[in-house]
Amino acid sequence: MTGQYQHSIDAKGRLFIPAKLREELGETFYVTIDVADPCLTVYSQEAWEQLTKKFENLPYSKSRIVQRLIYGNAMKCEPDAQGRILLPQNLRSHAKLEKDAIVLGVSGRAEIWNAETWNRQQTDELASGDLAAIMEELGI
Repeated sequence: MTGQYQHSIDAKGRLFIPAKLREELGETFYVTIDVADPCLTVYSQEAWEQLTKKFENLPYSKSRIVQRLIYGNAMKCEPDAQGRILLPQNLRSHAKLEKDAIVLGVSGRAEIWNAETWNRQQTDELASGDLAAIMEELGI
């Protein structure tokens, strides 16, 4: 998945998922908190099943905290006829989603960010020099 799309969350907490990303995510997908960043992560049904299998292969003592956070905050989504999903308050609160949101395609998943937070994050990451270092490590 690729691309960056700006959309607004309506008064009912609904967010439009771009058609290009909906095609790649499929008819049913999962939204949950991101455990590393203040955003939401969106997984296709297939990616969700792969994630579940990875957790099943770990000892529960190593994965229980992450499983509780990811699965306890997850919701199964099927966009409405207009391509919108309803984001519950707990997910909107985690990512500080109020009005303006950025939906990103990030390889095998999508992310949903508060627009202001994403713009600040992107600026900081570009300024850090980490991108150049990673590209160099990859030989690009």
